[in-house]
Amino acid sequence: MASLAKTISQNQPVPTKLTHHVKNLPVFSPNLCFSRTGSFGEMRFIRSCGRTEALIDSSAQLSDVPLLSCSEAIERIKSTQANQKSKQQFLAMYSSIFGGITTDPAAMVIPMDDHMVHRGHGVFDTAAICDGYLYELDQHLDRIIRSASMAKIQLPFDRESLRRILIQTVSASKCRKGSLRYWLSAGVGDFQLSPVGCHQSTFYVIEIQDDSPFVSKGVKVITSSIPIKPPQFGTVKSVNYLPNVLSKMEAEETGAFAAIWLDGEGFIAEGPNMNVAFVTKERLLLMPQFDKILSGCTAKRVLTLAKALVREGKLHGIKVGNVTVEEGKKAEEMMLLGSGVLVRPVVQWDEQVIGNGKEGPIAQALLDLILEDMQSGPPSVRVAVPY
Repeated sequence: MASLAKTISQNQPVPTKLTHHVKNLPVFSPNLCFSRTGSFGEMRFIRSCGRTEALIDSSAQLSDVPLLSCSEAIERIKSTQANQKSKQQFLAMYSSIFGGITTDPAAMVIPMDDHMVHRGHGVFDTAAICDGYLYELDQHLDRIIRSASMAKIQLPFDRESLRRILIQTVSASKCRKGSLRYWLSAGVGDFQLSPVGCHQSTFYVIEIQDDSPFVSKGVKVITSSIPIKPPQFGTVKSVNYLPNVLSKMEAEETGAFAAIWLDGEGFIAEGPNMNVAFVTKERLLLMPQFDKILSGCTAKRVLTLAKALVREGKLHGIKVGNVTVEEGKKAEEMMLLGSGVLVRPVVQWDEQVIGNGKEGPIAQALLDLILEDMQSGPPSVRVAVPY
């Protein structure tokens, strides 16, 4: 290590391969990235799969970083967006910072000194857009207001004004199928930990066009090893989603769709951004209670719609309470519930095949009920958008 430091300090030529210098040194963690900019450019040591390499880019000089005007920066944003391929299109955004709606994606930005950006002091929610109607808008709006209260974020407007802004943003977008995302933040002001320096809370809304169909194919899940959020934070839909992201990544790294969290007592809790439900051999619909996890709007709507299956005799009952892992893995059916997946069957949990390993009839029936509800449900769950 001393010889390596000497090599760097004296600006001597750096070999392309430094494996023979550092491959056995424990100070280099598997994902370590070490950089230095000097007269010989930028040097990075990257260790991956047991190999450590030094990569030199002699053209990477500080003077190469351009100083851009506002118009030049915007043009570069537009160029970058034009080269990106995505199934989603951002058609409209409202920002309380500039007090209006824009349909230019290059203007859909938020300030770096927003407390939500650098401290995670913000909450968010969503609503689906189906055939020109906002689905469960009021239910999601009530939830973000509760989340804001728990996060000690003052509302910048009253509830009716927030609701009107949401509807007008969708109207300006002309989108008839997609999703609406919106955030409440402590606001902009400075980079301190306390929000005392924030001038006023902020409200952001973005409309996303997405024509992707909902998929009913069964998926595999695993048990998450990422610690679950404590109830005080797990019941708030905040932007602090690092545990959720890591849980989702953990699942994808094993070829699974999602990872299931257990609560502090070992009972089944939820997925990274969806609730979970089961159908027992006795045809009882089981769902974990919401006292320690996020109260899912889609999950709660499923509980209401499932009563029709009880009346038809397809289900014998509905129960919300503690669900053990043993009960879950022995169930006839398992499903994920959320606005992004609606009702997604689970056919395997860890090494345990669920039921017969195929998508079950109750999951399909509940998906059909949700889709029908989105298209022709009562006014309490469907709000028409005036285009």
